[in-house]
Amino acid sequence: MLRSFRALVVGVAAILTASGLSAIGRCCPFCTSQSQTFSEEIATMSVAVIAKLVKLPPPSSKSGDEIPKATFEVSEVIKGESHAKPGDKIETLYFGDGSPGKTFLVMGIEPPKIMWSTPLPLSERAKGYLDQVLKLPKEGAERLVFFQKYLEDDDEILARDAYDEFARAPYAQVKEIKDKMNHEQLVAWIKNTDIPASRRRLYLVMLGVCGSEKDLPLLEEAMRSTDRKAKSGLDALIACHLTLQGAKGLPLIDELFLANKKADYADTYAAIMALRFHGSEGGVIDKKELVKSLHHMLERPELADLVIPDLARWEDWGAMDKLFDLFKNADEKSSWVRVPVINYLRACPLPHAKELLVECEKIDPAAVKRANNFFPITPTTPAPTPDKASHAIPPTSANPTADGQTQVAAYEAPVKGPVAAAGRVESIGPPVPPPDDTELALVNKGASPAAALKKSGPPAANLWAVLGVPWAVGLVLAFVQWSVLRGNR
Repeated sequence: MLRSFRALVVGVAAILTASGLSAIGRCCPFCTSQSQTFSEEIATMSVAVIAKLVKLPPPSSKSGDEIPKATFEVSEVIKGESHAKPGDKIETLYFGDGSPGKTFLVMGIEPPKIMWSTPLPLSERAKGYLDQVLKLPKEGAERLVFFQKYLEDDDEILARDAYDEFARAPYAQVKEIKDKMNHEQLVAWIKNTDIPASRRRLYLVMLGVCGSEKDLPLLEEAMRSTDRKAKSGLDALIACHLTLQGAKGLPLIDELFLANKKADYADTYAAIMALRFHGSEGGVIDKKELVKSLHHMLERPELADLVIPDLARWEDWGAMDKLFDLFKNADEKSSWVRVPVINYLRACPLPHAKELLVECEKIDPAAVKRANNFFPITPTTPAPTPDKASHAIPPTSANPTADGQTQVAAYEAPVKGPVAAAGRVESIGPPVPPPDDTELALVNKGASPAAALKKSGPPAANLWAVLGVPWAVGLVLAFVQWSVLRGNR
C-alpha cells in the first residue's frame, strides 16, 4: 500500500506540474480550500439575489412527478440587475423546512430563462457579513484583516468562508497583516486538537508570521508527540518551527523525521513538504542548508525518490555520485529511484553527469527509456565548462549561467516559462496539497503494498496532455477508496 500511495502521489504531482495546474507559490502554502468562497461563487453567476421564502413546495406523493418548487420573493439584487428586481417571484428547488419569511441567498445562470440554485439560508448576521464582503477590494491585505475576525466563527458558514479566503490568499499578503494578527488567539486554536487539520495549518502559517522564539517549546512538544491529533498539520507545524528558528531548527527536524529511519512515512513526507516551502518562499533558510537536510534521505534508498527532484531543482550537483550508487544498487524495494536519478543526471550541466548516464543505460536501459519517454526535456543552453571541481554546485539564481538562466530540472521541463527573467525557478515541487491526517494514518497502518502499476509504453504527447490529469486523479480517488475500505476491515 505504501509503495502504491507514494507512486501515485509523485505521479499526480508530476502531471499537475506538467499541465500547469500547480500553484505552490500562489496561495497559502499548506492550506487546502474547502469550497468556493461567497465572492468566487457570486462572480461565476449571472444573477445573485437576497430573497425571502414565500411558499414552501406542496407535498408530492406520486413517484415520477416533477419535484415541486418553493416560491421566493426577491428583496435585494446583489448582481444582475437587468435580470431581476426587488419584488420578483422566483421558483426553485428547496429541501429545507424553513418558515415563510426566512432569508436566503439565491443565485442563477443562463438568463433570460434563469436556472436558479438551491437557496442558501442566511441569518441576519450572515447577511450583514455578505454585504461587507461585497464592498471589499478584490484582493489585498485589507480583505484578510476583515476575514480574520470570522475565523472559527460560531456561524460555520462564515467560519468556512473566512478560512477559504485565507487559503486562497498569497503568502506574501498573509505576511502583510502581521501587525494585525491576534497571537494569543492563534496559539489557543493551535492547542485545540478538535480544530480540523486544514484550519490548524493556516493558524500555524500565521503563527510563523507573527510568533517568536517563545513559541518554539509549544511547537517542539507537538512535533515530538505520539498523538496524531496533537501533531496534525505536521507539515505546517515543521515549517512554522523553522520560520521562527531558522537554520538552527534543522537538526531537530533531521533527528525526528529525515535521518530517523524509524519515522513514519507520513511524518517524513510532511518534513519534506516543509523544507520545500522554505526553499521556495520561506525566505529565512539558505537552500544549501536545506539541501544538507535532504541528503539524509539518500541514506534511506526506499524513500530517496521523494527528494531527488528537489536536489535537481536546487541544482545540488554534489549528490551526483551518491545518486548513481543508489541507481546501481537499487533492489526490489528501491527500484523506483532509477527514473528520478536519470532525470537528475539529464538536468545536470556537468560533463560527469553525461558519463554516468551512459553507465546507467548499461545497467538498466529500460529505466532510461522510461525517463526519456515520460519526461521529455527541452534542451537548454549549455552551461560554461566547469573546472576540475566537477561536483561543485553550479551557478544558481544569485550567480546565473552565461545566458542569465539556470538549468531547468527534467521534472519541470514540460511547464511553460518555469524560469523567471532573473533565472529563478518558480516552482519547488511536487506541489501537491498535503494529504489529510486521517488518510496518512491509514497509510501508516497499511499491510502489503498493492501491485505496482505497469505501463506498456507512453501515449502520444498530445493524448497524454488531454487524458493524463483526469486519469491520474481518478486513479488516486479509486486508490483512496480502496485503502479506506481495506482499513475498515
